[in-house]
Amino acid sequence: MEKSPASPPPDKHVLRLFVAGATVRSRQAILRVRELCATELKDLCELEVIDIYQQPALARENQIVATPTLIIEFPPPLRRFIGNLANITGLFVELDLIKKVKITG
Repeated sequence: MEKSPASPPPDKHVLRLFVAGATVRSRQAILRVRELCATELKDLCELEVIDIYQQPALARENQIVATPTLIIEFPPPLRRFIGNLANITGLFVELDLIKKVKITG
């Protein structure tokens, strides 16, 4: 897959999710990130899911040592979120969405 030389729009998020096979943990991570993209990022999310068993070269190239690993490639800086992705608040912080979350009192 070729990357275009042009940068994505400034409000678009480019995410890469590395998983290990079709395990329950992998499926849950994919569902959580897709849900986040659909509900919070709307059309401003480009998600690529990579199975490290099917594409080990990409895992080595991205220095993946644990799965699931979510890499936020854009907007900069590049960030990694490693673990079960159950902590949706942590994802919000990493994606700078915490300011969009309404606080009810």
